[in-house]
Amino acid sequence: MLRALGVLSTVALVATSHGERAAPAPFGLPDEAPTSKATTASAPAIDVAALLAAAHGAPPLICGLAAQSIGNGNWGWGSDIPAPPLGAAGRQESGDRGRMRDLSDADVTRALDALSSDDACVREVSVRLVGHQDDNRVAAPLIAKLSASDASLRAVAAIGLGLAEPPQAVDPLVRTLRDATVDVRANAAWALGRIENGRALRPLEALFQDQSPIVREAAVGAVGRLESTSAVASLLRVLQQDDAASVRRVAAWALGHLESREAAQALASVLGRDSDPRVREMTAWALGAIEQREGSAALQRALRQDSDDAVRETAAWALAQIEDRTAVAALDAAALNDRSTRVRGTAAWAIGQLREDDNGGRASAGLVKLLRDDSEDTRRKAAWALGNVGDASAVPAITDALKVEQSSEVRRALVRALTKSGGRSEAVFNQLLSSSDPKVREIAVRGLAGNNAFNPWPWPWPRPRPFP
Repeated sequence: MLRALGVLSTVALVATSHGERAAPAPFGLPDEAPTSKATTASAPAIDVAALLAAAHGAPPLICGLAAQSIGNGNWGWGSDIPAPPLGAAGRQESGDRGRMRDLSDADVTRALDALSSDDACVREVSVRLVGHQDDNRVAAPLIAKLSASDASLRAVAAIGLGLAEPPQAVDPLVRTLRDATVDVRANAAWALGRIENGRALRPLEALFQDQSPIVREAAVGAVGRLESTSAVASLLRVLQQDDAASVRRVAAWALGHLESREAAQALASVLGRDSDPRVREMTAWALGAIEQREGSAALQRALRQDSDDAVRETAAWALAQIEDRTAVAALDAAALNDRSTRVRGTAAWAIGQLREDDNGGRASAGLVKLLRDDSEDTRRKAAWALGNVGDASAVPAITDALKVEQSSEVRRALVRALTKSGGRSEAVFNQLLSSSDPKVREIAVRGLAGNNAFNPWPWPWPRPRPFP
């Protein structure tokens, strides 16, 4: 067992320590992995035989981390597989990962043979290895395994096809949607969503009536990835009628991903009445993604009244996306009074988005109060928003905040707010120009020169991570 842990842990470290690292994708979507030949060639080789031998009997947690560390060069890393061999441990995220070099023919054969192992860890590791390979090398044997008598082998073969994404697997996977085993149907639906071929649309929609929530969820997510507006009506029925919250949540994601304007009214209705906060949260995100003002009233109600912090925060973000300036009062009330610092901070950011270039508009009471918030992130967002508003009457509050603020990031945001609000007194800038923080001195110089075209930090992205 100790040898197994050592080998698997080494694989996890090796597979995550090489190659370029992709920048985080916006909105929390799974990162794109680098796929250049240089990156692949620089990756160290893995002893596949030793790895598979060590995987026998390994604890699920360690095995899951090792399996997730085997890059396949595609988006998502399989973290959303409905039924991986390891169960939940096989769906863990373990950060950005590079791409390994291609395996030898002998190692590909060894990994393909290991898919039929009776050990879940071996199957998990081997399918990740197989899924990394060029689809022309693995498509035919994986398709053949879809007809195996062993249901677990059919399920893992579907995962392999989803990771490798061979176009010739579409029709065999469509036939597999009728499999008698739940895990096989779910994994086949997931794989079809990754391959993104329109021929799978109608068969996937037929699974919206499947008795298993896991299958319905996988089918709905796959249809969302196919990006066909003809599926909007069926997705709306799922959102409004499915009895599983996990399925309704994915339907909301799919409608937002499709940016379906015709879905805005139905999404607004669901936001106000669904009993599950995860569904309401994703519905709020979808309304923000669609960017239609029909959803503004429902989002403002959610911001004021929803009992769940994540729903209120996402509603604040969505209101900024919709760009409805009539929502500023509701956002200011949230910034001033909400019990959650994350909601207060996102509300402040949203106000800054909506009131950018107000040219001397009045700063809200909520933004000024948040300069004293316990959360550094919230204070920073409030200072940034005050800079966007540019209200000269806020200069005393900004100056007072600068006197006591300890965070260099917040101080830079405050300096920006000060310069954009007209606070250019000699005493204030003498203090700023003598700061020990070179970035504060730089921003002060820019402010004195009248150059305010800078931002001291990246704009925040929404929570939740809107990916099923």
